[in-house]
Amino acid sequence: MARREEEQILVAGGGAAGMMAAITAARQGARVALLEPNEKLGRKLYITGKGRCNLTNWCGTEEFMANVPRNGKFLYSAISRFSPRDTWDFFEGLGVALKVERGNRVFPQSDRSADIVDALFYELRRLQVPVLRERVSALRMEDGRLTGAVIRDGKAVMPCHTLIVATGGASYPRTGSTGDGYRLAGQAGHTVVAPRGSLVPLESDDPCCARMQGLSLRNVELTIRDGKGKRVYREQGELLFTHFGLSGPLVLSASAHLNFEKNRYTAHIDLKPALSEEKLEARLLRDLQEKANQNLNNLLAGLVPHSMVPVLAQRAGLPGEEKGRDVRREQRRKLLETLKDFAVDLSGPRPVEEAIITSGGVKVGEVDPATMASKKLEGLYFAGEVLDVDAYTGGFNLQIAWATGYAAGLAAAGRWKERTTI
Repeated sequence: MARREEEQILVAGGGAAGMMAAITAARQGARVALLEPNEKLGRKLYITGKGRCNLTNWCGTEEFMANVPRNGKFLYSAISRFSPRDTWDFFEGLGVALKVERGNRVFPQSDRSADIVDALFYELRRLQVPVLRERVSALRMEDGRLTGAVIRDGKAVMPCHTLIVATGGASYPRTGSTGDGYRLAGQAGHTVVAPRGSLVPLESDDPCCARMQGLSLRNVELTIRDGKGKRVYREQGELLFTHFGLSGPLVLSASAHLNFEKNRYTAHIDLKPALSEEKLEARLLRDLQEKANQNLNNLLAGLVPHSMVPVLAQRAGLPGEEKGRDVRREQRRKLLETLKDFAVDLSGPRPVEEAIITSGGVKVGEVDPATMASKKLEGLYFAGEVLDVDAYTGGFNLQIAWATGYAAGLAAAGRWKERTTI
């Protein structure tokens, strides 16, 4: 038995999926090198979960699949093999204490994304996986097999017969997700589903958004309805008005349910979800009676944030300088309706570069779901966001990265062993 020491696995991309793939393959005894052009590994991990890193969701396989609206069936094998429980055990094994919060979201107890990145970095170091500041710009192929990775803008080639592409999607390009993986996949003959933003802010032509720019509303209920009035999303939480439209956790989650190419949508915001219409009407009557001599601008400030008062008054058709005692029944009814249904027409998503997650990517029908191996080019594997899979918020997308990275790393290590044992 002899080993060809020049044989190694290359992993393109130092994000969640890439680091998991490299660690998994190295733990199997394979010779691995990780290629990442950024100075730091895991740059996107630093900003996930508002800097706290929501690294998975503590749920079973079936519940997990219910939160994957696109190509969930493809992920069944990978998630079954490397489940949220396995992710928990993996990171606690690296010395990171974890906790479960609302919605079964899993975070490091320290609330620091850096602890997750550091744990992965030091495990790579322990396994003696070299990190090379290189970007793979093209593939070298021969007779339907991978023979090398082109680096340094075509000026050099690294010989390899096994490459895991984990370069991310097209979102947050400043973190290194610049679509390189799509180009590599296309060169190998893969179909690439056009990427678009999944968890992404939404635009609106309604001038009220710009008027309330920077206003964050908590504990509101957001309902999205399509052009036919059908409800496609409803949830309570936090949203943000911006100069272009709407953002915030509720809006990002809602965006994963929308397809503006096929429909138009309206956001309906219940500003007082804890109060039924009857209870809210009783409160309005009481406020109008107790503050009869106050003008409406002051009165409304007790119901909504100050920056929203003029917009709310205009929507309800109420002169801000009018006294509480002068509000007529039909005006009070209109105010009630506006508080329970503040509607904002949506015009589309923000550019994919501003999305947290990319929808689209390498067509999953051309990838083996058990191994993440390409069906087009021998020796090529994919992991993470470069694949045409995406999920809702709550740790599901990072779990997809861990699971597909693990599957690709395990399979690539098996191939390496076959090639290096003569």
